[in-house]
Amino acid sequence: MIIVMNAGAAQMDIDRVIGKVTERGLKVHLSEGRFVTIIGVVGDKKLLQDVPLEALAGVEKVVAITSGYKLASRQFKPENTVIDVGGVLIGGDRLVVMAGPCAVESREQLLESARIVKKAGADFLRGGAYKPRTSPYSFQGLEEQGLKFLAEAREETGLKVVTEVVDPQSVPVVCEYADVLQIGARNMQNFHLLKTVGRAGKPVLLKRGIAATIDEWLNAAEYIMNEGNYQVIMCERGIRTFETATRNTLDLSAVAVLKKNCHLPVIVDPSHGTGHWKLVRPMARAAVAAGADGLMIEVHPKPDEAMSDGMQSLTPENFTGLMEEVNKIAQAMGRNQA
Repeated sequence: MIIVMNAGAAQMDIDRVIGKVTERGLKVHLSEGRFVTIIGVVGDKKLLQDVPLEALAGVEKVVAITSGYKLASRQFKPENTVIDVGGVLIGGDRLVVMAGPCAVESREQLLESARIVKKAGADFLRGGAYKPRTSPYSFQGLEEQGLKFLAEAREETGLKVVTEVVDPQSVPVVCEYADVLQIGARNMQNFHLLKTVGRAGKPVLLKRGIAATIDEWLNAAEYIMNEGNYQVIMCERGIRTFETATRNTLDLSAVAVLKKNCHLPVIVDPSHGTGHWKLVRPMARAAVAAGADGLMIEVHPKPDEAMSDGMQSLTPENFTGLMEEVNKIAQAMGRNQA
């Protein structure tokens, strides 16, 4: 449930309500907007059935939340969440672009990629140091050495770093190098990992699971937020359907659904969503028009030599063209350009 306080409610009234809730053993999450304060209550609401919450000073109303996710819901926080990653705002007025190779293959490859995406206007360098792959014989990543290359690229270009963390044990080392921790589609419901990154204190980019419903995806975000970390970025990257013309089916309706029901920033990954480089640019345009706060694009200096996902990676020239196109659409949508 959520407890909505009156506009201008005194701090002593807010503290008293929180005290009444916590003394019954329930958890409280506070959302303080410009005009109203909302107290989110997590736990068995039956423990509060004999507490006259609406009679307490400063309380406007008590609202039950029927969905499984509460902290991510618009009821809990009506305003959009804007996440500040070292001065780059995700979820604000400006389109944010994360770009780079699927995998960190070498120092030279990564630095060249970083320079390319920086020049075109990207804000983040993406690249996998740990690569969970379908086949155990595929390239699995450079691990910590790859993280060091990412940090070096950030030092040279000023780009922020987003990279995947694949298990709870590697969270501390990835936190040393990354600005944003990515949870990949295969780990969306790895609840132990979600709890661990929730306690890590870093922004988290949560990719939608391969066959996850939006409700399941939002509940995964709830696991992270329930640990006290509200810096969650939702990433639509396509889901598995009966269609075989594309690698996945990019569900752009998810952007609209999330924007309606959830206050967290939403970005779209058309590279994994389609699996074909020729489809990435049109779907990136569509994602921005649908209201996405950002894009995640795979870019490689030489896609034909990439160790993973070369078919969906853009060349430097194609990425530059994409940036020009999405910036025009962002401007038409009332957003500032990337």
